[in-house]
Amino acid sequence: MRPVYHWNENQVRAHVLLCLLAYHLEWHMRQALASILFDDHDRAAAQAQRRSPVAKATVSPAAQYKAASKRTDDGHPVHSFRTLLTDLATVTRNTVRFGTNLHVTVLATPTPFQKHAFDLLGVSPAADL
Repeated sequence: MRPVYHWNENQVRAHVLLCLLAYHLEWHMRQALASILFDDHDRAAAQAQRRSPVAKATVSPAAQYKAASKRTDDGHPVHSFRTLLTDLATVTRNTVRFGTNLHVTVLATPTPFQKHAFDLLGVSPAADL
């Protein structure tokens, strides 16, 4: 959290709540998208490699492979959370208006990788059309 320039106690509380909700949402998204992020998606294998609970944590062989090859097991490019959000942000929804009464909603077609990411999240960008 950065410096907050709120002077009212309720505004500060609301700001902190929004930050916590955003962090909670990011955590859940990272869990669902771990297989295409640089995050370790095979924690059980990493835990099995540890000699002791106080030993330095290591990443799993699957995470080491992702970091070295920059590819997932199924050939997709590996992203950081920020670059994945940037990639997903290119899926746009536009409303085209013809006159005053006629309008059409146009949704950009997601790339195969974007569709894979949406499938991992369990969402469909076209669901509310």
